[in-house]
Amino acid sequence: MGTLAGSAAAITIVPSHVLGRNAPSNKLNIAAIASGGRARANINGTRSENIVALCDVDGKRAEKMFKAYPKARKYKDFRKMLDEMDNSIDAVLVSTPDHCHAVAAMRAIRMGKHVYCEKPLAHTIHEVRQITEAARKHKVQTQMGNQGHSSEQIRMMSEWIQDGAIGEVRKVYAWSSRPSGGAAFPVNMKRPEDTPPVPKELDWDLWLGPAQYRPYHPAYLPFDWRGWVDFGTGALGDMGCHILDPVFWALKLGEVDTVEVEATTTHFVPEIMRETYPVASVVRFKFPARGDMPPVELTWSDGRLRPPRPHDMEIDRKIGGEGALLIGENGNIMHGSHGAGGLRIVPETKMKAYDLPEKTLPRSQGHHKDWILACKGGKPASSNFDYGGPLTEMALLGVMAIRNQNRKLIWDVKNMRVTNDAEADKFVNPPYRDGWTL
Repeated sequence: MGTLAGSAAAITIVPSHVLGRNAPSNKLNIAAIASGGRARANINGTRSENIVALCDVDGKRAEKMFKAYPKARKYKDFRKMLDEMDNSIDAVLVSTPDHCHAVAAMRAIRMGKHVYCEKPLAHTIHEVRQITEAARKHKVQTQMGNQGHSSEQIRMMSEWIQDGAIGEVRKVYAWSSRPSGGAAFPVNMKRPEDTPPVPKELDWDLWLGPAQYRPYHPAYLPFDWRGWVDFGTGALGDMGCHILDPVFWALKLGEVDTVEVEATTTHFVPEIMRETYPVASVVRFKFPARGDMPPVELTWSDGRLRPPRPHDMEIDRKIGGEGALLIGENGNIMHGSHGAGGLRIVPETKMKAYDLPEKTLPRSQGHHKDWILACKGGKPASSNFDYGGPLTEMALLGVMAIRNQNRKLIWDVKNMRVTNDAEADKFVNPPYRDGWTL
């Protein structure tokens, strides 16, 4: 069968000579595309290496990191940075808003640079597939920034499922409080009509990147771009690569040929839905059997919508703001976000009666460290693009359903197309702004 990123191919371990002057025992020269916000954690997470260049379109947003790494060369345009410093860079961190992930990552990959890219891996399914295949072709080492994938709990859950801890799983619920809870962002809005001046520290044209042009407005940045369809991927794109990661891995949801998906949203107004994501959504996925695993239905909900409580769940057990619930024939598993935090078999009596199986999956040395070691000739990182790509495709398929609500979409994984809805299929690869290509 196919996978959510086409045929799976193993990433070749990079020999030391690929790093040029940097043998595996030496430090990588790393450049960062974006230096504020989430980028700070990624830059600091790789500070054991040489941070040689920092890039950000917003000088004010990047000021803290620019000062923290005074020896790094500073840029606004990542294309200029990569061209000028080609021979001085081994690896690249991509921490831009979603709509610029793919163009930045692809340019680095084609130049033979190893890439760490924040989640979701890209803004569209087409972009995800293209950079996944490019990374494989150019034999670079990669890691997606869903840091929970390096946790102990996510490995334990896969081992429990393999051990038959709750029997066959045919139904899964996953949920998030976003966009209204947690690190909330505005949704359900019309495009602003006023045109305030662009801050002097910001290069607005570069911030837009491949997105279609629109006037600057503070409603879009530095954080609220997540709620706008041209820039972000809403609650599901924002949190799906964290919350859905454990079940995607444990239930082998990438090993499919087709997926059915449909969505229902609240506050549906066509004009608003063209611009921003809804207040709340329910997305239903149907996956066929995978090997000896039965078909499974996965229901995602956001906007503080919660799953139904299993009949045997303790009355005083709380269902948190983010998490997932796997319904098994002999019990249930519930966990929170980011790598199955708070992992438990439910009810607790079954958790206490369960004899934990032996550890069979390799453990992580740290999400950033695993990538660094891979770049120096070690084993590929566990959320490299061969894994992170298919996971992101699943999340973005749900995002596509949200934007085409109340219609069942049949997704042909191998050929990357919606087979039953030509209008929805246009969302797979929307056009870039003139002057930008993948």
